[in-house]
Amino acid sequence: MARLRLETWIAAPAERVFDLARDLDLHQRSLAHTHEEAVAGKTSGLIELGDEVEWRARHLGFVWRLRSRVTVMDRPKHFADVQVTGPFDRFEHHHRFLPAGRGTLMVDEWAHTAPLGLLGRLADRLFLERYMRALLETRSRALKEAAETV
Repeated sequence: MARLRLETWIAAPAERVFDLARDLDLHQRSLAHTHEEAVAGKTSGLIELGDEVEWRARHLGFVWRLRSRVTVMDRPKHFADVQVTGPFDRFEHHHRFLPAGRGTLMVDEWAHTAPLGLLGRLADRLFLERYMRALLETRSRALKEAAETV
């Protein structure tokens, strides 16, 4: 299982950062380069506990569909989503928001298991972990910019 952790300090209150992190419209704008689009389930606005979102996006040269469900919601501290169906054998993404000075430390904890057993583990080492980290970093930069300019 691949595990990634990304910390981003944001000069904004946790409540604002938390709500922006669960805003599907901002999510789609932040990953526009992948043509990521919510196509089923909840498709816009703020996700809530139990909501499912089905995404369609272009990653690594292929169009993928992935459905995730929000399994934890503790505003403004933590929410989590997991894959229901999609290209991974499994993934879990925890979003944490910790008061830090005059702002918020946003912590992304991502864990996934690639499909295809040994081949998937090799893909993780060669490119998938780096690719996922870059996506999380892109998304974090967009959240930081949105939160700090509101």
